[in-house]
Amino acid sequence: MQGRGMQQDIQGLEQWVDFLSRADIPVLKQTARELATLHEDENRLSARGAAQIIVVDPMMTIKLLRYLQAHKHRRQEHEVVLVEQALIMLGVESFYNKIPPQPLVQDAMQGELAALVQLLHVIHRSHRASEYAFDWAVRLSDLHYEEVRIAALLHDLAEMLMWCFASKQMLSIHAMQQRDKTLRTRAAQEQVFGFSLFDMQKRLVKEWSLPELLLTLMDDANSNHSRVRNVVLAVNLARHSANGWDDAALPDDYTEIATLLRMTPEQVMVMLGVDAGIVCDLDKPHA
Repeated sequence: MQGRGMQQDIQGLEQWVDFLSRADIPVLKQTARELATLHEDENRLSARGAAQIIVVDPMMTIKLLRYLQAHKHRRQEHEVVLVEQALIMLGVESFYNKIPPQPLVQDAMQGELAALVQLLHVIHRSHRASEYAFDWAVRLSDLHYEEVRIAALLHDLAEMLMWCFASKQMLSIHAMQQRDKTLRTRAAQEQVFGFSLFDMQKRLVKEWSLPELLLTLMDDANSNHSRVRNVVLAVNLARHSANGWDDAALPDDYTEIATLLRMTPEQVMVMLGVDAGIVCDLDKPHA
């Protein structure tokens, strides 16, 4: 991994895209531990077994997909989005040899506990979003449910990467928003970095030649499509509920999810296991 000192000299969107395209993306310690345990068990070792571990970790997922795209065969006709499919194409042993689960997030961010905590929050939130998106895609009989899951998992990839490689600036943005609750995330990011992380992410996924389907599903601008709408709403629900199930934005989320799934907001709340009393309290005018 590149020295953290040099990252302080990176300025502007182009330099960050260049830096992150060469960076060795860190992965969760738990991912490395579980992959190592699986590798030692010949009876359980399989592409499916490894995929079940990888898809919980967005950092390891993008590490795999980025490698596969960079080493794509000219004769390869179809783009690969699914983790298990990627492992089958690459070969499980080849995966272990060529894409080791290193460096570890916890080692790479040693001494930066506040930033590490925030990163782990984003990763946990992304995993929850992927579960929501997967569940709703299945309910909608969407045959691309795995692609939808991966898109939701990677939706906030740029934010995760910047917590790893630009922790000081990210903590500054976090502090600004804590002081001013009305400050929009995009505005804060543009103030600190000179660009939004969403714009950087669009550049990154194109630079890494990620599959076109994934680009479409991760782009909120395409939210008029049902599949993209699923991803956007899953990400929103995970983000808002992370603030507590009394977050003021959640009633609107329930209404929009209900429209997507052809349910009522009350049925959505039952599906999510939300206490209806919480929403009743939110609807009361505040003193």
